[in-house]
Amino acid sequence: MYNLLLFLAAYLPFQIALNPSEGIDLASVRVLVLLAFLVWLAEGLRNKKLIIKKNIQTGLVASFLFLNLLSAVVAKNSDWSARKLLFLFSIFPLYFVTVAVINNKERIIRLGKALVFSGAAVAFFGLVQFFSQFIFGLERVYKFWASYVIVPFLGKTFSQAVLQNPSWLVNISGKTYLRATATFPDPHMLSFFLGLIIPIALALLLMEKRKFFYGLLLAALLICDALTFSRGGYLGLFAGALVIGVFYWNKIQKNHKILLGGLAAVFLLVLLIPNPVSKRYLSSFNLKEGSNKGRIETWRQAVGVVANHPITGVGIGNYPLEIKPTASYREPIYAHNTYLDIAAETGALNALVWIGLLISATVAFLKKSKEDILFSSLAISLVIFSAHSLVETAIYSPVVLSALLIILSFSNIKSEKENA
Repeated sequence: MYNLLLFLAAYLPFQIALNPSEGIDLASVRVLVLLAFLVWLAEGLRNKKLIIKKNIQTGLVASFLFLNLLSAVVAKNSDWSARKLLFLFSIFPLYFVTVAVINNKERIIRLGKALVFSGAAVAFFGLVQFFSQFIFGLERVYKFWASYVIVPFLGKTFSQAVLQNPSWLVNISGKTYLRATATFPDPHMLSFFLGLIIPIALALLLMEKRKFFYGLLLAALLICDALTFSRGGYLGLFAGALVIGVFYWNKIQKNHKILLGGLAAVFLLVLLIPNPVSKRYLSSFNLKEGSNKGRIETWRQAVGVVANHPITGVGIGNYPLEIKPTASYREPIYAHNTYLDIAAETGALNALVWIGLLISATVAFLKKSKEDILFSSLAISLVIFSAHSLVETAIYSPVVLSALLIILSFSNIKSEKENA
């Protein structure tokens, strides 16, 4: 079972889409998660030892799933609700399996390495994609990526839907660039995934002996994240850096401070020297900029939906119909804020449950971080994800949600002090 989890972690960003019937694409990672869950369940029942942690995190996960299920009662389109529920219930079992199987720090490190190695590989893929436009031209690289690269990873139907509403291009100071997306449907989901992985890569750089190797992996992750041009990703990284400065700076060893100080200096130079990344970041503060104005209006709409349906929401999967009654299932209509999306579809209480899950896991990591830098990195991963979630929604990405659940499950591991 442990080896299956290692494979799953390494496979996540390169998972292949299955096509069980015409017009339906199924992420193969969902099949693997259900397989792992069934094997774990069968072994537990056979050995009469089914490990389910009885703590606040488990309670919050169960509550979140229950309230999602309950919201379907009020949904206008029950088919859309059923599809979203099937998605959640095919991914969330990963949390329970990982909690049961990953029972010590050594296993966390190995699983963390699998995530970092696969994350660095997909980051390198994204870097090749981005820099290819300066060799072969933007249009040729765009067509090649759209026609040949993403289809195996997303599926034919989903790929077509993605290309109908492209976010692959960004215009900065009058010049258009192809953003790094790698195997993901859009740059925002890639940025979410990389944001979860970057702190773990940083911890490995500080912990392991092969500094140059892990330094290269971290550099690939950071540069690729920057080249997604996701302002939400930049917000997440800024929040993560702030946590390091406030909570951990005085506890960091001197040689590690030099390394982190160097990274901070590079980060500041990137922002101060005019370049596409700095211009994209600074545009976040321009409320008159088109996408910012549109996002603020989207938030107002979502707040209005929550105000009208505070208890159960409009039903999971039904937010697009509340905004546009003629919307199609794959039309990208959402609140551009994870917490508002959850509240609008499944009720304000469920949004609080989700926030509570993120906070409780982060606090658990912060308590353990006094003994081990690894737990510090996991807390920072959740901070980056939580901050990024203020401006985007990624919980319906099978890859991002799987990575998040793996990290959340680590909060159940007892530290050496707790085991003593």
